[in-house]
Amino acid sequence: MPRGIRHQARVVALQTLYEYDTAGHEVADVLRRHVEDERLTPRVVYFATELVNGVLAHLAEIDDAIQAAAPEWPIRSMARIDKNILRLAIYEILYNNAVPARAAINEAVELAKAFGSGTSSRFVNGVLGTIYAQAQGIPATNVGNEVPSPTA
Repeated sequence: MPRGIRHQARVVALQTLYEYDTAGHEVADVLRRHVEDERLTPRVVYFATELVNGVLAHLAEIDDAIQAAAPEWPIRSMARIDKNILRLAIYEILYNNAVPARAAINEAVELAKAFGSGTSSRFVNGVLGTIYAQAQGIPATNVGNEVPSPTA
């Protein structure tokens, strides 16, 4: 699947998860509204739906992974946009594997730059670097990624 389609699907998935997390709106309704408002192609809709459903199916495990990688930042206190960017990327890294993990991390960093605060990209990169290292059995000290404050 071309990068442009994946990127657009990730943006829609992020917006959907963010709205679900903040307002509690039904995921299917939010996705349907995006499809109608943005006239998304079937491939974008398919991938966005797969991402959203995958994150929600593994939400508890994904949130546990986030908390383990950034124990000094309680998940309930994290910026919701950062948390949902992390959820998407972790789903792709640990469960989906349709793209290389480094591509999922790079895309998450780009989403953090576009939608997060000035420090979001560093925070997202640090957390995902830790999770990737753990998944690969690499000691976190060898990865070179520290998890900075999401507000630093």
